[in-house]
Amino acid sequence: MTEPGDVTALLNAWAEGNREALDELIPLVYESLRRLARRELRRERPDGTLGTTALVNEAYLRLVDQTRARLTCRAHFLGLAAQMMRRVLVDEARRRYAQKRGSGLARIPLDEAPEPSVAPDGGLLLLDEALARLEAQDPRLGRVVELHYFGGLTFEETAGLLEVSTTTVWRDWNTARAWLHEALSPSS
Repeated sequence: MTEPGDVTALLNAWAEGNREALDELIPLVYESLRRLARRELRRERPDGTLGTTALVNEAYLRLVDQTRARLTCRAHFLGLAAQMMRRVLVDEARRRYAQKRGSGLARIPLDEAPEPSVAPDGGLLLLDEALARLEAQDPRLGRVVELHYFGGLTFEETAGLLEVSTTTVWRDWNTARAWLHEALSPSS
């Protein structure tokens, strides 16, 4: 097990522009990243193209490009990694969705177009759009969902990062879940 100070020191070095610090950090948190990736992929379509390692690698590539990251602890880093994984999965879903709509195919006149036969699966895209609306309405609720649901952080860890009480996070979580349920229900 790694000392929390090691992770914090590497996070600080990374925040100061030392990209090698991220390379040293990843092995220390790799198993946690794989757990996050497995959890994210379990929520995805079974025929998705990304595996656990590929999702961790894609998230890593996006983390390397982060220049404004001011992370204070391991939980904060994992929250950012979960956000990157979510973005990778949403981008992948958008790409699949675009292919289903005929991206890259030759254009034909509308009167010659066949009737569509299959409705595209946009579950993750709908969730992402609903979460963006929730974040616009109440940024903290969106952050709670991101850290707890996507990041796998406990209510206590989430409360520490957001600098609120655990009770507030629990209340926000329940409010956000209800809001998302309503936003994603077929009648809305």
